[in-house]
Amino acid sequence: MSYVERFQNVTVLGAAGKMGSGILLLTVMEMADMSLKPENKGQQFLLYAVDINQTALTGLMKYIRSQVFKAAEKKTIAFRKIYAARKDLIDNNEIINQYVSDVMSILRPVTTLESAYESNLIFEAASENPELKIKLFSQINLNNKNKPWFFTNTSSIPIGYLDKEAKLEGRILGVHFYNPPAVQKLVEVIKSEKTISELPEFANQFIKSLRKIEVPSYDVAGFIGNGHFMRDALYGMNEAMKLTAEMSYVEAVYAINKITQDYLIRPMGIFQLIDYVGVDVCQYIMKVMKPHVTDEDIHSPLLDKFMELGVKGGQNSDGSQKDGFLKYEKGKPVGIYDPEKKQYVTIADFAAKCDEKLGTMPASIKPWKAVIGNPAKEEIFRQYFTELKTMKTLGAQIAKSYAIRSKNIGLKLVKDKVAYNEKDVNTVLLTGFFHAYGPINNYLN
Repeated sequence: MSYVERFQNVTVLGAAGKMGSGILLLTVMEMADMSLKPENKGQQFLLYAVDINQTALTGLMKYIRSQVFKAAEKKTIAFRKIYAARKDLIDNNEIINQYVSDVMSILRPVTTLESAYESNLIFEAASENPELKIKLFSQINLNNKNKPWFFTNTSSIPIGYLDKEAKLEGRILGVHFYNPPAVQKLVEVIKSEKTISELPEFANQFIKSLRKIEVPSYDVAGFIGNGHFMRDALYGMNEAMKLTAEMSYVEAVYAINKITQDYLIRPMGIFQLIDYVGVDVCQYIMKVMKPHVTDEDIHSPLLDKFMELGVKGGQNSDGSQKDGFLKYEKGKPVGIYDPEKKQYVTIADFAAKCDEKLGTMPASIKPWKAVIGNPAKEEIFRQYFTELKTMKTLGAQIAKSYAIRSKNIGLKLVKDKVAYNEKDVNTVLLTGFFHAYGPINNYLN
């Protein structure tokens, strides 16, 4: 079956979710572009958007329509060539609306899994729950005579495990888009020992067509992205708890979040990143990883405590940040949750005192926004980390230890055959997490 034929009947599971909607958008536009090529004229392309919530599917269709319209506005010159034979399409708005109509005609929003029984390709973006994924895969596989390929967006569950439990005979591949898929350039691709060779070859062609960056990972729980992030988060939470010997809990969380953002020049601090992903999601990923990791404890009592208190973080339906370890106003942290008092403490009430304990910041420090796209960033980093090495303040000491720990996590991912090489680790953190430098190149040693 050719690339085009494989795409003629596709299903996206969990289509109305944050990840599913992005994957659906990318896929339907790829299918629409194929359908408009002269050599594919007359061939039918169908994409089933499967979700359990009909209301969410209605909202999904509105979202897809609006996003396709925005994308089409940027490609009017190309579309004029594609629709050159259509004499009824004269101005740009008519051409744009026609493309939107062509894209939407491919979509079929449904709440029943039976729609996937005729598909050649299944994209799965359901919740990070092994039992749920296995149930969905098994049911489709038993009822679909086409021997479909399964592309799972799992960010942590071993592909070989899903393959074995769902009896897919190697017809499954980890294709982990980063959030949000329509914007993020990174796609982690994970094949198991039994994954048939055609799947990664097909995925490579698809990813290239989307103009995204593919990074392969060995089939080890957590893969590269969460393999690093979960360990980085555990270290940050543990460091915060150690700091409570010198300062209050809310000051300790503030300090580690500030150090990981400002001193390490990252887009957000580690506690803010945990909130962005979701306390519940991080806890669940660690639970998935824990049985597969024998030489370290992938578990956080602090995450357990916050889950017991119902403090989960994550995103609202409009993309705004929910409160978690931190309280947010207009996307900015303004408070720290105190689990003993069961309330948020305003950062402005203690930030100055905590900053004084951390000590003077390096004179050469620059914020992430000023560095990320700076062509001279290599020299900026060399100067900054050279200065940081010489400093003895509490903030500088914690920052140096944190950067070295981050580097060692990356090196261990290569040693343990999670990542193929150091470059892949750096690429995942640079591209998937928007770090300004790769963890293995932290300039400290």
